[in-house]
Amino acid sequence: MWWKTNKWKVLAPVLVIAVLAGAFWWGGGAPGMQGWTVQPDQSDTDPVQDPAQPPEQAPGQPGEGTLPPAGGARPGGTDKPMTADEKIAAAAALAGQGEKDPADVPQAPEGPDAPPDTDTPPETGTQTDTETDGGQDPYLTDPVPDGRPLPVEPQDAAVTDTAYTCTISISCVHILDHMDWLDQEKVELVPEDGWLLEPVEVTFYEGESVFNVLQRTCKQNKIHMEFANTPMYNSAYIEGIGNLYEFDCGELSGWQYKVNEWFPNYGCSRYALQDGDTICWEYTCDLGVDTGGYNAMD
Repeated sequence: MWWKTNKWKVLAPVLVIAVLAGAFWWGGGAPGMQGWTVQPDQSDTDPVQDPAQPPEQAPGQPGEGTLPPAGGARPGGTDKPMTADEKIAAAAALAGQGEKDPADVPQAPEGPDAPPDTDTPPETGTQTDTETDGGQDPYLTDPVPDGRPLPVEPQDAAVTDTAYTCTISISCVHILDHMDWLDQEKVELVPEDGWLLEPVEVTFYEGESVFNVLQRTCKQNKIHMEFANTPMYNSAYIEGIGNLYEFDCGELSGWQYKVNEWFPNYGCSRYALQDGDTICWEYTCDLGVDTGGYNAMD
C-alpha cells in the first residue's frame, strides 16, 4: 500500500538525475567529453608571436618593408657581397616595385611634343642677350658711361715691356668717422690719419690692370692684401687690405677703387691702366655713400 502511494516520490528524483546525467554526457561542449577526440588545429600549436619582434622569414626572403643586410651582404647569411644589379633589384623589391617589363614603362614622347631635357646641365659661358639684359655683357657689366674706358678681359690682355707710371694710394680715412661701427679688435689697425699708403708714383707695364699694380705695390710695401677670384665677374675681388676686411665696419663696408676720380662699374682686374692714371683705393663704411662711389663696390 505504501509503495503505491509513494512510488512517484521515489522515482521522480531518480529520473531527474538520470536525465541530467545523459544531457551532460551527450550535450557537453568540451572536446573529448562526447566519446571522441579532436585533432588539434595547427594554428593552436604555433608559438605566440611577440609583437615587438619582427616576423621570421625563410632564408633568402627579406620581408616587405625591411632593409637589406648591413654592408650590402646577400640575404640568407652568406658573406659574399651583393652585386650592383642585385642591390638595385633588392631596393626595387623593398619599395614594392619589383622588376618591370620595359614594355610596361611609359615612354616619353618624341618630336615637338617632347619635354625639355632636365638631366642635361645648361651650357656655361654663353653670351648674355644684350637686348633682354639691359645691354650687360657676359659678366653682368652695366653699360660704361661715354668717355670712360671699356673693360679688358684679363685673358685678352697683352702685357708688353713698355713701362709707364701711375699714382696709387690706399685710404681708410672714412673709418675714422665711424669708429663705433668698427670691430673693436681692428681699432689698432686704423692709422691716425687714415692712410695705409699715401699717394705714390709707381711703374707699370702696358696691358697691366689696376689689380696687377695693387698686388705688386702691396707686396713691395709689405702691406697685407687678400683677394678672391670671382668668375661670375671675371675679376679679382679685394676682400681685405691692411687686415681691414669687408664688413669690419658695418654690414655695408668694404674696399672700392677709383681711377681719375671715377669709380668703375667693373672689377679691378678688367681695368687696363693708361700712362699717368691715378688710382685710389678707399674703404667705405656705407656702400660708397661716404666715398662718393655709391654702389660701385668692385
